[in-house]
Amino acid sequence: MPFDAIQHLLIGQECQRLIHRYAYLNDERDFDALIELFTDDAILYRPSAPATPLVGREVILAAFRSRPADLRTFHLCTDVIVDVEDPEHAFARSRIVLLSGARSDSETGIVDVVSKPPAPGTFQDRLRLTAQGWKFSERRGSFWI
Repeated sequence: MPFDAIQHLLIGQECQRLIHRYAYLNDERDFDALIELFTDDAILYRPSAPATPLVGREVILAAFRSRPADLRTFHLCTDVIVDVEDPEHAFARSRIVLLSGARSDSETGIVDVVSKPPAPGTFQDRLRLTAQGWKFSERRGSFWI
């Protein structure tokens, strides 16, 4: 079957959805659902440690689970560009601004948040179509500051 413009647009839309879903699940700390966005052999380079690859879903999941319990994040994800290579592979770039801080719920019911400065950065993604849909095979993040 030929690779047509409509298929190209649908792939781009699905890949953008994957990137935005990552941000939501990460901020919601739903790491069990988040890891399902990665292929079994995925590689993740976190923006906070871009020279250290996390290889495989088990290692990636362990890294997310090891984050401090009081850490809260809010990823603003924008300027997503998807380059469809073929019907099963794509490359994407996106920009992020990470808002984060420690949060503690006091006995008074007042939520205390200690925020860090906003951190702009980028992601470069290798995406692959699997039997379960589009997934990250490689996600490479870096902060600009």
